[in-house]
Amino acid sequence: MRLWPVVVSMLMLPWDASAARVAGFDLAERTTVGACHLVLNGAGLRKKLFSKVYVVGLYVTERRQSPGGVLELAGPKRISITLLRTLPAPRLVDALKDGVRRNSSPEEYERVESRLEELAARILPLLEGEKGDVLTFDWLPDAGTIVVVNGVAKGGAVPGADMYVALLKVWLGEHPESGALKNSLLGLTE
Repeated sequence: MRLWPVVVSMLMLPWDASAARVAGFDLAERTTVGACHLVLNGAGLRKKLFSKVYVVGLYVTERRQSPGGVLELAGPKRISITLLRTLPAPRLVDALKDGVRRNSSPEEYERVESRLEELAARILPLLEGEKGDVLTFDWLPDAGTIVVVNGVAKGGAVPGADMYVALLKVWLGEHPESGALKNSLLGLTE
């Protein structure tokens, strides 16, 4: 029996094949940010009480299973959020600000506060995110954090690696949105 036809057909699989299915949504195994190819580190579901709020995926240059490993990883990154219900933009912004505040020292928060407001200014014009909307927060080392809504960049880049680290800590910090979601993003759960 010859195995080479099987091997060749496996090599021809689509590059963005689905890596995870969360709450009925498929997340691609790989994506591209700038000119860099990223892999799905992990994905999970954000729930609040009994309501499903969003599916989130974390894309990095190479998989890491610790928060420190992800935060220290050089190169582009992506946080991809797919809304599972209608969500007013101010509520999303408030949750992000609260998450950054919870996971930052007072000094760290003071350093990123004005840039967090810039990030909020990119999101607030949405007024309301609809079920199925996709928000991504892309980190490009030469530019900063770029907010993309349904494939369209919103405003310019928000500068500073510390800003993106503060954003990542919303999900990966000491006081994350959800411990289970944190583990999912780190690839620690099935």
